[in-house]
Amino acid sequence: MNSRERVINTLEFKIPDRVPRQLWKLPGIEMFRKSELDAVLEKYPEDILIPEVAYGKGEREKGTRYLRKQPATDAWGCEWHAGEDGVAGVVKMPPIKTMAEIDRLKAPFEILKKADFTKANELHQETKKFILAWTTVRPFERMQFLVGTENLFMELATQSKQLFRLRDIVHEFFLEELEMWVGTAVDGIMFMDDWGSQENLIISPAMWRDFFKPLYKEYCDLIHKKNKYVFFHSDGNIEAIYPDLIELGIDAINSQLFCMDIEDLGRKYKGKVTFWGEIDRQHVLPFGTKEDVASAVTRVKNALWKSEGGIIAQCEFGLVDPCKNIEAVFEAWEAIVYIMEP
Repeated sequence: MNSRERVINTLEFKIPDRVPRQLWKLPGIEMFRKSELDAVLEKYPEDILIPEVAYGKGEREKGTRYLRKQPATDAWGCEWHAGEDGVAGVVKMPPIKTMAEIDRLKAPFEILKKADFTKANELHQETKKFILAWTTVRPFERMQFLVGTENLFMELATQSKQLFRLRDIVHEFFLEELEMWVGTAVDGIMFMDDWGSQENLIISPAMWRDFFKPLYKEYCDLIHKKNKYVFFHSDGNIEAIYPDLIELGIDAINSQLFCMDIEDLGRKYKGKVTFWGEIDRQHVLPFGTKEDVASAVTRVKNALWKSEGGIIAQCEFGLVDPCKNIEAVFEAWEAIVYIMEP
């Protein structure tokens, strides 16, 4: 069974030969710990690859992301500041100061018009790995970047017409981006939004369902219409919207399992969606022992795994994570033996 078949069998609960692997790497790992990363990937090759696709250069874009002393402006005009080299950083200078400025906001369609997706198609032809498109689609977060988190929350409370205009501008851009991706040969398409605090959703589930869920439905319907798999990521405790994400048809969810009751997630949703990782990156991976890592994997396996599929062995390689702990994640998953169909 090749990697593409393995991931598809996992997503469709058709008994893969083993748990598929994927390793996320913070930019700093590529920048400062490349030899360690290469050693891990040589020992535990990934089954899922992200194609290197070149979006066009934005008219407002300047600087280089991930450098502490060098703020960078993205294609939407949002200024990013990194607290340390090798991390994404945060937006400190939203370009929209008052909601009255929304009408002159222009989405950076030039980066789509100048994008070159040929490498995604070429990669799909060259390898039997599962190819996953990593998009810029993140409507809630993009709205925060544009107007500021506090201002967005105030607008969500008052529901001004400018808020809906902002949502429409962002959503229109992301739909066009997804239209481009579904025309490629990739196997799956990923989008994201960080919805959870450490303990709960950061807006009410009712507001999420009313204001944001319809956007997600359009994304999922568009992706599925072209027979691609939908992958979704969110940080924090998002248990309150798990049933909604499953209802939308999302095939794989990456979430911070260790912020939630993993066993309860398993009782409710095991077999209904693929759990796309993860292992605790706040405590276990940076500060735990190899034994702690193995115990965390065992907990996830016992709560969420089915021999038919439903688990992707994903974790994130953070700047301070010992290499041995990342290897321990995949070593623990490697020990799982599947009962194969005759």
